Amino acid sequence: VQLQASGGGLVQAGDSLLLSCAASGRTFSNYYVGWFRQGPGKEREFVAAISWSGGSKDYADSVKGRFTISRDNAKSTMYLRMNSLKPEDTAVYYCAAKLSKSTVVVTTSLAYDYWGQGTLVTVSS
Repeated sequence: VQLQASGGGLVQAGDSLLLSCAASGRTFSNYYVGWFRQGPGKEREFVAAISWSGGSKDYADSVKGRFTISRDNAKSTMYLRMNSLKPEDTAVYYCAAKLSKSTVVVTTSLAYDYWGQGTLVTVSS
């Protein structure tokens, strides 16, 4: 599956952004998907993940209550709604996919087989 992330940009603290990740090439509903990010000088870290049906979700503690992951299998697209953005959310955001119908979402980047190219989110204070 090929993944194309979009929606990043420069925003101010407290603003919102909606990231999208469009998938192509395979049946999107056969994959669970997630978002990861890599800030300046930092390791790539887990942000959120969602199972193939959308029934299971998980979030990093740092984004719980502010970010919402969702997916539309009919459109082969996943989303990350980011509210109340903080400067520490500044990073390149990557979408990723794992071929699995498991209801248990995985937060480890090594578990994901396919990655998008990343979209840059910059939050100014």
